[in-house]
Amino acid sequence: MKENACQESAYDVALRQYDAVADKLDIDPGIREMLRHPRFAVEVAFPVKMDDGTVKVFKGYRVIHNTARGPGKGGIRYHPDVTFEEVKALSMWMTWKCAVVGLPFGGAKGGVTCNPLEMSQGEIERLTRRFTTEISDVIGPATDIPGPDVFTNPQVMAWMMDTYSTQKGRFVPGIVTGKPIPLGGSLGRAQATARGLVICIREAAKELGLPLNSLRIAVQGYGNVGSNVVSILNGYGCKIVGVTDVMGGVFCEAGLDPAAMTTQLRETGSVEGTPGTDSLSNAELIELDCDVLVPAAIENQITKANAGKVKARMIAEGANGPTTPEADEILSDKGVMVIPDVLANAGGVTVSYFEWVQNLMNFYWTEEEVAERLERIMTDSFASVLGTAKEKGTNLRAAAYNLAILRVAEAMKLRGVCR
Repeated sequence: MKENACQESAYDVALRQYDAVADKLDIDPGIREMLRHPRFAVEVAFPVKMDDGTVKVFKGYRVIHNTARGPGKGGIRYHPDVTFEEVKALSMWMTWKCAVVGLPFGGAKGGVTCNPLEMSQGEIERLTRRFTTEISDVIGPATDIPGPDVFTNPQVMAWMMDTYSTQKGRFVPGIVTGKPIPLGGSLGRAQATARGLVICIREAAKELGLPLNSLRIAVQGYGNVGSNVVSILNGYGCKIVGVTDVMGGVFCEAGLDPAAMTTQLRETGSVEGTPGTDSLSNAELIELDCDVLVPAAIENQITKANAGKVKARMIAEGANGPTTPEADEILSDKGVMVIPDVLANAGGVTVSYFEWVQNLMNFYWTEEEVAERLERIMTDSFASVLGTAKEKGTNLRAAAYNLAILRVAEAMKLRGVCR
């Protein structure tokens, strides 16, 4: 084990989280070991012609961690820090996430090492279409279904779907989720991760005896998840006191105005400098005096270096892997309730499942039907995790992993994977 957890790869962290729970479970040793490794992984290098006529080679990855409960499911991210180790970790977390909320999916993930903020739309489209071609033998509506993730969006999913469909000679909407509505996307998908997160915050607040409309909220990350969480919670009467993004952040003791922040972001590329606010760094946000801290950016944001300075009563993980194992121990000792990523941000993959089902049936639901189903699954899942935590005397992350690992191991045993 490395001395500083911050220097570990995301995959090292994912393995330690898994081992900490799996070591205490009565499961087949072969299954126990198999779940430490991805079932399938591919790394590709592919050329893209840039706008200036030069050709640049990009690296991309697609990893399927487990398919015992169903086809692989997981997003595609475009980010300069994408690595094979990160994608492996994210695919493992997707396995547990799908199992926690009872979806018939296994975990998968993909990504391309690039900086989309420095690329034109044309360059991103060419990159997307070439990457889709490179992994077209891996993905499929019955084998592995990508979706949007960091710096990818419905337009990117539309390009992926179109490229795959063109290769197959037929319209295949179920190849990806998170698509635009006219191409088979689901109503309610864009806000799904945030809505699921808010449901978990609401249920956790009940458990802690905190009135929802009295909560002071701090959010790290103002992308799709963070901005929608801010908007929804503000609508419930919560006070948003701090928000940061990749460029900077803002603080206002009286409460931030989501509309003003969105306008500032649209005009300048960052929420920093929103009128009537004070400047706030990411480090300061983690330590902000608030009731709920929502890390909705990237991995390894709450570590043993800053966990002891967290003042929030509750952490709701909108991002994947924002808290290291050492930080988890510190937060548990402080009595901070951490709603783990595999539960807290599962609203996105849940509505992605709804989209996939609608594509297969070619029958589409109203937004009210989507919201009702999401509410039921997230509420029931939170109750199951909380009940397990109380029964086992553990925190919510260990309880969620306990449920997920047992469900996946049972599926593997029933299928006769390890005889």
